[in-house]
Amino acid sequence: MYNNNALNAYQQNSVFTASKEKLLLMLYEGLVRFIKQAISSLEEKDYQKAHTNLIKAQNIILEFMATLNMEVGGELSKSLMALYDYMYRRLVEANIKKDINIAKEILEFAEELRDAFEEAYKKIKK
Repeated sequence: MYNNNALNAYQQNSVFTASKEKLLLMLYEGLVRFIKQAISSLEEKDYQKAHTNLIKAQNIILEFMATLNMEVGGELSKSLMALYDYMYRRLVEANIKKDINIAKEILEFAEELRDAFEEAYKKIKK
């Protein structure tokens, strides 16, 4: 019990003290993790667990969409918004149809975005 409480406290502290860039990277890592868990659950035919993880992934994408600064970001923000919208709609479809292939397609996008932001984060940190 103590170890679990310590872990929760550590995780909360990590979030509260993280920079905006690090939080963004953490969200991307969460997005990838939840999609992978959903795929695994779909393979096991645990549809409730798959649903829960796909909803978590969808919520992260909605957060990305809500925090995009369209005025400052210009074409990059417009492109990201279109990509996030596509990813969100496909995850909803994957959830409704319980379709592993759609989830895998979106996982590829999520991993590419995570990797790109991770690379950018490393450059910012230097």
